[in-house]
Amino acid sequence: MLEITPATVVQIILLAREGSVAETQLHEFIAGLNADDKAQLTAIAWIGRGSFEAEEFDQAVETAVTEATTPTEDYLMGMPHLAENLEAGLEALGVDVTGEEEDLL
Repeated sequence: MLEITPATVVQIILLAREGSVAETQLHEFIAGLNADDKAQLTAIAWIGRGSFEAEEFDQAVETAVTEATTPTEDYLMGMPHLAENLEAGLEALGVDVTGEEEDLL
């Protein structure tokens, strides 16, 4: 089940939306996450882009762990539409982040 906090994912979404202005900050923020959060973040992005279904979350996390060949921050920052994928992934998982978005804006 989802252990990464929705607020953490929302922070990454907001940084990703800022593009090159926040690139260094986004890179450092993702790099500072623990291994479990990195795997879950990757799984959320994969669900959001349609690589996995929401009910396959645990499998997506396991795949993220076993198939990681580059640093998560580099992989995710190279993903087109990262912010949109994370938003769609959270939505698919039934995670409402309205409060977190308001708190961070």
